[in-house]
Amino acid sequence: MIEDIQAAVPLGFLLSFMIGPVFFVLLETSATKGFRAGVIFNVGVIVADIVFFTIAYFSSFQLLENLSNQPGLFVFGGMILLVYGIVIFVKKETKKASLKASTGTYLNLIVKGFLLNFINIGVLAFWLGVIVIVGPSLDNNPNRMVVFFSTVICVYFVTDLIKILLAKQLKKYLTPERTMLIKKILGIVLIVCGIVMITKGFLPKERFNIKDGIERIK
Repeated sequence: MIEDIQAAVPLGFLLSFMIGPVFFVLLETSATKGFRAGVIFNVGVIVADIVFFTIAYFSSFQLLENLSNQPGLFVFGGMILLVYGIVIFVKKETKKASLKASTGTYLNLIVKGFLLNFINIGVLAFWLGVIVIVGPSLDNNPNRMVVFFSTVICVYFVTDLIKILLAKQLKKYLTPERTMLIKKILGIVLIVCGIVMITKGFLPKERFNIKDGIERIK
């Protein structure tokens, strides 16, 4: 369980800094309407992530069952991350005019946070890729998957709390140039991860079995 938690922490941190409409609206809402409004808005965003994860998990259940017998299916998950990374890398910055802060009651903030995240089909593709890649390493165990995903969400939420607290300061430093740089770095990370998984799917597992290699040397 400890290993699963440790593996989930970096993903939660990375997810919190995925640059997109949600990222900027969260900062805008926090800076203009306060800490509580930012937290409420973020709850809606996280609910959308939970829904997407659930959809991705149950829609890929049969695929996860086949991964142990067909390692080549890792190519599928790798391709998802590769394409998603390329899209993030080449996509131009969204116009500021469309990134207005959410207004209204707390219920409206939750709904807007949910919808703003839910309409982004790339989030579903991201979770599908994560499940296909991480599932086999967790033995496709539902309990381990829950622990892993819960840790990702907790780290994501805690990191977002820090972003909300520092919203006004972050807005000053997030110039268009810096924003594009962060997006490109995140895109490169996803592209590299995708290429690694595609390579793992194509190349025979025996070639990279370190444990067997050590035993042969002995």
